[in-house]
Amino acid sequence: MTENFPGAAGSTPERPEQSADQAAQQGASTPPPATGSTPPSTPQSPWAPGYTGQPAGQGAPGHEQPAQVQGLPGQEPPTGQWQQGPQPFGGYQTFDGQQGPTTVHMPVAEPRRSGGAKLVVGVTVLALLVGGGAGALGGYLFAQQGGQVINALNAPAPAKNASNVTPGSVTDVANKVAPAVVEIKTQEGEGSGIVVTSDGTILTNNHVIASAAGGGQIEVDFSNGKKAAAVIIGRDPTTDVAVIKAQNVSGLTTAQLGRSDDLQIGQQVVAIGSPFDLAGTVTTGIVSSLHRPVNVGSEQPQTPRGRGNGGGLGNQGQSQDQGQTSQATVLDAIQTDASINPGNSGGPLLNMQGQVIGINSAISSPGSSAQSQGGSVGIGFAIPVDQAKRTAQQIQQTGKATQTLLGVTVGNADSGGASVQTVTAGGAAEQAGLKPGDVVTKLNDRAITTSDSLVAAVHAQAPGDKVTLTLASGKTVEATLTGVPVNVQN
Repeated sequence: MTENFPGAAGSTPERPEQSADQAAQQGASTPPPATGSTPPSTPQSPWAPGYTGQPAGQGAPGHEQPAQVQGLPGQEPPTGQWQQGPQPFGGYQTFDGQQGPTTVHMPVAEPRRSGGAKLVVGVTVLALLVGGGAGALGGYLFAQQGGQVINALNAPAPAKNASNVTPGSVTDVANKVAPAVVEIKTQEGEGSGIVVTSDGTILTNNHVIASAAGGGQIEVDFSNGKKAAAVIIGRDPTTDVAVIKAQNVSGLTTAQLGRSDDLQIGQQVVAIGSPFDLAGTVTTGIVSSLHRPVNVGSEQPQTPRGRGNGGGLGNQGQSQDQGQTSQATVLDAIQTDASINPGNSGGPLLNMQGQVIGINSAISSPGSSAQSQGGSVGIGFAIPVDQAKRTAQQIQQTGKATQTLLGVTVGNADSGGASVQTVTAGGAAEQAGLKPGDVVTKLNDRAITTSDSLVAAVHAQAPGDKVTLTLASGKTVEATLTGVPVNVQN
């Protein structure tokens, strides 16, 4: 099994992309009062306490809300189901929100037994008649005296307020960055991209444009409605980064590239892209995890409407050969719950200052295959911008990316870690003293639990970087990583 040739099996990350119940009233006939001096007893309150939960209409989205007062016995209240999104690597989980009937009984008043009770009832009825008549008379007089009826439908709309966008809000981020996000179309599908120079250099995913390598057509659609043809400058399947150039354009709005080495789990992020050909779609979420090793398999032709499929989050071994590079993709990914769908690939993941912190690249979607693509279940993956920027600079300068190498073949150790299987002659690992059978458990301060995690950690480094490897034996060694150009057709 090998360090940079994942062919992993397992779950497949896919590259992107009540009415209230009626209150019942129960009437009770009053028996003839008995004679005597017993004073009338005070009847109990005719209403039992109703449901005291959240008022109807104010619940969480997707939940049926019980009314404040339930119906009579035998009446079933409205019921519903809340369907949560698909669970990671599994099916949909459904929460049954049925609410059992809550019955409200009107207590029967005790019989009135005294003559005084008759008098009280009579006076009450008379008072009600007088009160009702007075109310009707007052309403009539008000209407006759020209009382004004207010109709909100006829009220003028308030003036527009252009200053109501809060700095650092999702709206603010979208307004700043959306003009620098483009939709990229090939004969096989669509994706997104980020304008990085005013004359048309665009950063995107390799799998978005790979089907156009060798002279295929690429179209770039800008946010202002303009379109342009584009050509591939360079691409790197191992990191899923590509650079293209839109032709005959100038004065474009560019995105600001931030940094990804200071991200915090839980911080808010925004994604912009073209999911399912819906250009300019904005979603938001948080950073769910960092340094997530994601094996999306080897390069392959894009699927229809294509955001090509990857191989899986497998733990198969990886290899790095000093003279040859694989076309496998193992990401050192930022995980986010911002909604990312097929078509978001290549678009930006942004912090709340509107800076690009990642390139959206893959999603975990249950039931996906090369013929059928699923949607977001809240598990999306982005390439850290520090790595994407380094690769893009290499491509701009030389037309090729450089793959970072340790020079080993590794597999998963039974006790955890990456087990060294072979060592490339003259490579960084051999010079550091690594031997077959060694188990790497840490790279610098980063825990290594699988072969994929070692590959992702190496990919996150630059050629020439010095790293400290900790072995299961407790021994530590230092290695200076090397690099080799990625030879692919542009």
